[in-house]
Amino acid sequence: MSEATSRPLRIAVIGTNYLGANTAAGMAEFGFDVIGVEIDEHRLKLLNDGKAPLYEPGLDPLLKKHVESGRLRFTKDYREIADWADVHFICVGTPQVDGSDAADLTQVNSVVSMLAPLLTRPVLVVGRSTVPVGTSKVVEARFHAESPAGAGVEIAWQPEFLREAHGVDDTLHPDRLVFGVQSEVAEARLREVFATPIAEGTPVVVCNLPTAELVKGGANAFLATKISFINALAEMADATGADVTQLADALGHDKRIGRGMLYAGPGYGGGCLPKDLRAFMHRAGELGVEEVITLLREVDDINQRRRAGLVDLTHELLGGQWVGKNVAVLGAAFKAGTDDVRDSPALDVAGRISLHGATVTVYDPEAMENARRVRPTLQYAASAAEAIAGAHAVLHLTEWPEFRELDPAALRGSVENPVVIDARLLLDATKWRAAGWTYRAPGKP
Repeated sequence: MSEATSRPLRIAVIGTNYLGANTAAGMAEFGFDVIGVEIDEHRLKLLNDGKAPLYEPGLDPLLKKHVESGRLRFTKDYREIADWADVHFICVGTPQVDGSDAADLTQVNSVVSMLAPLLTRPVLVVGRSTVPVGTSKVVEARFHAESPAGAGVEIAWQPEFLREAHGVDDTLHPDRLVFGVQSEVAEARLREVFATPIAEGTPVVVCNLPTAELVKGGANAFLATKISFINALAEMADATGADVTQLADALGHDKRIGRGMLYAGPGYGGGCLPKDLRAFMHRAGELGVEEVITLLREVDDINQRRRAGLVDLTHELLGGQWVGKNVAVLGAAFKAGTDDVRDSPALDVAGRISLHGATVTVYDPEAMENARRVRPTLQYAASAAEAIAGAHAVLHLTEWPEFRELDPAALRGSVENPVVIDARLLLDATKWRAAGWTYRAPGKP
């Protein structure tokens, strides 16, 4: 890889779903010419029209801005990027293998197969996809063996830390940058790419490839542990009459602990934490690090118990009967601000209740289409009020602001049984109880 070019860097982003769409738009905002590679025809058309293939606040305007400026475009042809780009970002998905905890690297391997034979000059290939430690060296060996440029193709790993619903801001203003590199030239190239956030003061950690690979999995494993820890304390709060929210506030004032992620609720979900945690455990098993598996297995088990506990609480408040009962579920996305329903606690709880024989009606402001695809046997409403009408129990499972603004007095007359389970611990308990509702929130007295 040459140390400099006589023109501004050109950047290719391969894979343009959540990570890739944010990365492509962000790189264009940093001032680079960018081509995104997307093989799905429907997503490709959306992107070239300046529209994201998913709901993410602020992403559509950023895409539209740079598609219209000509700085950003999308293609399905790898030949368009092979000789054009100086830096190739791999941003494809690494889902969980069916029937296993392992990460599915099919898409990463496909990128190598498609791109490597086309690279005829030195370039930098940067992995952003979350992969098991050791993957980067396998990718490197393949590029060196299969590319006409051979060892001129240098591999780096630059893990992302995007939070869904905050992806644009986290792309443009990251809280840290991790550069897993093997040369000063690669480090310099990445510093050039991320010059804008570095100039704003974003700290940079420069490390080797395995460290960079471990950072993302380690971060998500820690965050999952923190969520499961506060949910375990919520179980203790239920058994003792303590208030888990006040407990979290008290713990959060300790600078060694911090308040972030100490929010009791239905547990973690989405497309990252669950599958990354399990892939981390799987890789630890391959490496013989049993202590990691033991710890994280319990973290995952606590998360599943939280969902089962909400089903049990619903059953209790329905008088031990499922058949003939209507349950309203407020929320389908795994968190507010996204339409992502992958491993969503809300949909999981809704599905479990439905399997027991109750009629479940779901409403979510953004995730209805995705929810219908994943759980077609559930019923869906056009509004929260419609979902709640005729209900024997209402479950608040995704923390959308509009749910906190509901008027319990106005809703009281439309239900068969005024029971609300506030799994997110965000509704005004006093207000709901004053309106005649039985209010229950796991972890609160």
